Amino acid sequence: MRVSPRRSVLTATAALAFGLALPAAAQTDWPNKPITLLMGFPAGSGVDVVARLLQPSLEKSLGQRLVIDYKTGAGGNIASEAVANARADGYTFLLGTAATHGVNPALYPRLPFDPETDFTPISTIVDVPNVLAINPEVIDAKSVAEFIAKVKAAPGKYSYASTGNGTGTHLAFAAFVAQAGLEMVHVPYRGGPDATNSVLKGETCCVFGLVQAMSPHGVSGKMRLLGVTTAKRVDAVKDVPTIAEQGLPGYESFIWFGVFGPKGLDAAIAQRMNAAIRTAIEQPEIRARLIALGNTPRHETLEQFRATVKADRAKWAEVVKRVGAKIE
Repeated sequence: MRVSPRRSVLTATAALAFGLALPAAAQTDWPNKPITLLMGFPAGSGVDVVARLLQPSLEKSLGQRLVIDYKTGAGGNIASEAVANARADGYTFLLGTAATHGVNPALYPRLPFDPETDFTPISTIVDVPNVLAINPEVIDAKSVAEFIAKVKAAPGKYSYASTGNGTGTHLAFAAFVAQAGLEMVHVPYRGGPDATNSVLKGETCCVFGLVQAMSPHGVSGKMRLLGVTTAKRVDAVKDVPTIAEQGLPGYESFIWFGVFGPKGLDAAIAQRMNAAIRTAIEQPEIRARLIALGNTPRHETLEQFRATVKADRAKWAEVVKRVGAKIE
């Protein structure tokens, strides 16, 4: 049968329109199965605590289960690589940090991913301060100034723990050691719980730990909290002075937690996930809980978060260079 040119054009146009409509139609039913949130740090870590707080709200907003999958090791790089290589279908996300996307590019000479171009930044969740926590049975100091004096009196004697080479806790302490002119031994552990336990057991004298993780040990007396790493005091531990107040003017260090998708993620999916995060951290009970743990809730748009990642990459590169940190 002969088809007229006009009918041929109309058929082609309809087919094209139908073809273009398919992806949009597929996006309208997202999500239609559980979503996986990968993280490079262990269960019970500060990142995990924040994820668990947001989980019920995110599940309600998105209408699907949120499965938290732990792929620990290499300073969070294992989980980051998995998400960088995941399908951009909206079912795999990463709970990353300033360490995974700011610090690691400066520390690792050959990362298997680019922290900017291989991800779709969704939003920050919180800014996270650290606090200098000590085991008073190992080093009996009641202030940062006294701590510095005792460490200086015994060069190389004291060891500090971190959550791993190149993590925010490592670099924060390394910057502190450099500015105070101390000689200490760095002992990296596989995440916050192990680092904390090393201090509790007396294997190391101290750690820069998340306020939310260190506060219970400070209350119990098993640790002593000497100084927070932020420029201002933290509401959750108001009685703990800043390190800058105690003899190291200008000292400041904090990290953020945020959510990323793989590169190429559909903009509509990214925006919906962004909105779900905003809904979660703006809920009064969740917000109050985050603040009580020592965090500062912070939602950003996709573009704002992209700019944050870029700026932090440059900032941490300078810190790494200044303190001479390296992967051993």
